[in-house]
Amino acid sequence: MVEETQPEYTRLLDPDALAKVHRLELIARGAVEGFISGRHKSCYKGASVEFAEHRQYVAGDDIKLLDWRVYARTDRYYIKEFLEETNLRATILLDASGSMGYRGDHAARYDGKRLSKLEYGKYLAATLMHLMVYQQDAVGLVTFDNKMRRYIPARSVVTHLRTMLEELMNTSPGDETDLAPIFHDIAERIHRRGLVIIISDLFDEPEEILNCFHHFRYRKHELIIFHVMAQEELTFPFTGQSKFEDLEIADRTLQLDAGAVRAEYLDRVRAFVRQIEVGCGTMRVDYVPVCTANSFDVALSDYLARRRRRAK
Repeated sequence: MVEETQPEYTRLLDPDALAKVHRLELIARGAVEGFISGRHKSCYKGASVEFAEHRQYVAGDDIKLLDWRVYARTDRYYIKEFLEETNLRATILLDASGSMGYRGDHAARYDGKRLSKLEYGKYLAATLMHLMVYQQDAVGLVTFDNKMRRYIPARSVVTHLRTMLEELMNTSPGDETDLAPIFHDIAERIHRRGLVIIISDLFDEPEEILNCFHHFRYRKHELIIFHVMAQEELTFPFTGQSKFEDLEIADRTLQLDAGAVRAEYLDRVRAFVRQIEVGCGTMRVDYVPVCTANSFDVALSDYLARRRRRAK
């Protein structure tokens, strides 16, 4: 008897992580545009379960929707309008620039090795994809560095999940970061309002990044940011003369006294993170700081639980 081998991409679907996450749901917080009946509030009006508003009756309207109580008070005919519920359309944007290849000494371990930021992001993306597809929601994927590598439009069939997982498996760290042009391009490409999930270390000018987030919000998309950083990037534990290698520019290194620059480095990192966090709060964007030292399934399930509590 020949034993069947599992496709390599299934390594991204950790059973324990799926068990934790599938007890929760990813519900759209705002109105979305979908194409099948589902659990999310739509921006289209219909005759579903949640009352939206009244409008004056016009010839051709369904008289079953007339509000007779309003007629009794005003002697005018008004129609009840409801918000339909629909499935969610989500697009996951995964940063595959060179800086995402950083693998710290304190990163969480999976498959016997410590995860780089990109690998950590792959697990996040794969788990979210699996959750949404099995919610009968549509999900797509964009991978990028200083250019868009692959754009897979959102679909809700199980076979589509395999396509996206295979793309994740084939994605490796690339070139320099150039977030702004890519984000602006994607904001214009996604025509139906829905959910955009960004998984990135956001290493770019914060003003430019926040301007991109504003573009997504202007296009009526809901936005979730998983800001992925390594513990070393957040705490700078290095001491003495240290050699630092640029992961985005080949053969570029820097030798310096780590202790002498530590205080200034940490001040700048804190200011950078704070600026992004405050900007996201102003735009009602979900900002989720994630450290690769922590298990990705715990970070994701904790966030989904918080989001679910806020939605009640």
